[in-house]
Amino acid sequence: MGEAERGEAAPRQRVVYFCAHRHACEIIFAVEAVIPESWDCPKCGLPASLDSDNPPPPPKIEPYKTHLAYVKERRSAQEAAEILDEALKTLRDRRKRGEIFF
Repeated sequence: MGEAERGEAAPRQRVVYFCAHRHACEIIFAVEAVIPESWDCPKCGLPASLDSDNPPPPPKIEPYKTHLAYVKERRSAQEAAEILDEALKTLRDRRKRGEIFF
């Protein structure tokens, strides 16, 4: 299909964003569109901004935390020992009553 069948193309503008790795990515927007302050770099995925001299820093990546790490944030060692003792006592009582066979 040619332009005659589709109609006139909307007026466009080119906007260049810069990431912390100094990639320059050119994005095309309609002239009447609101230009966002930041854009994800298509090459590396880092945030990019319009300021080439001061691109946004890479986001801080926190290491993966296990379930145990989250529990240790909420409970002290003493609280954990008390909870474990209570759970073991309950388990032993259930075994004595014959509710658990292993």
